[in-house]
Formats: sequence, C-alpha cells, structure tokens
Amino acid sequence: MNGGFDNRQGNLLRRVMHYVPVPWVFVLAYLCGVALEYAMPTRRTIEAIAAVNVSGAVLFMVGAALAGWGWLTFRRARTTTVPGQASSRLITFGPYRISRNPMYVGLSIAYVGEAGLLVQIWPLLLLPLVLAYLNWVVIPVEERKLVEVFGDAYEQYRRRVRRWI
Repeated sequence: MNGGFDNRQGNLLRRVMHYVPVPWVFVLAYLCGVALEYAMPTRRTIEAIAAVNVSGAVLFMVGAALAGWGWLTFRRARTTTVPGQASSRLITFGPYRISRNPMYVGLSIAYVGEAGLLVQIWPLLLLPLVLAYLNWVVIPVEERKLVEVFGDAYEQYRRRVRRWI
C-alpha cells in the first residue's frame, strides 16, 4: 500500500477511466482549467499579446485537422477507435506514418490552441495530467491489444514509428 492507494484501487481507477472516451478526457480537463481560470484569473498577464490569440487559432486548426485526419483514416479502414477493442486492421499509413497516436497528438495541439485562443493559462497547467493518463494508462492498453492481434507486424511498426512524434 502506498499512501492509502493500493494496486487494487489503481486497477479500479484504470478500469473506470477506460469508460471515459479520450476526447472527453481532454474536454473535462479543459473545463476544470476554465473553472480554475474563473476562480483565479490569469488572463490580464498575457491579454495584451495579440499573437497569443492568432497562434492559438492556428494551433487549434492544425490540431483539429490532424486529429480529424487520424480519425478519418480509421473510419475509412473500417476499424475501431475505441481503446482496448481489437482493431480489424493495422493502420500504418496516412498520419500513422509519423506517429502511432496522431489523434492524441492532434487533440493535444488543439487543446493548446484553444488555451491560446481564449488566453487561458490554467487549462495548460492541467494538460500534462491528460498526457500522463494517455501515456501510462490508455496507450499501454491499446498497445497490448495491438500486439495480441497483430503480433510481429505491430512490433515492427512500433520500432519504426514513435509513440507521439
């Protein structure tokens, strides 16, 4: 047991969190950041920098486009986008040539862009928690399932293409 949090509780938390779709994890974290922004505003410190809004808009569009491209690639290949479900096909083309998780990369970039567009700092401070959750909870489950279904083909792909970018 570690600080009242034993392995059974950790496993329960992982199982419960798998029922929350990944895009909603980003949305919920961002909304928590908005609440913190409302309670403890930081906007005045960067409000005068117009480039923050413009950069935020560009990042949001680039991130949304990347996430959308990844999602469309999966839809066209008629395979699942649900973590932990068996894929019907190993996708290694399109945005998956440069990242094993372009949808997560795109959502992360869009998240940063939204914070810039709305000039909010608190949501940015919560993003590392989302990324940690993806990296250490969601992606390992997905990768175990991909190894189980595609074996050596997935292992070769994993050696060739980075997890993030």
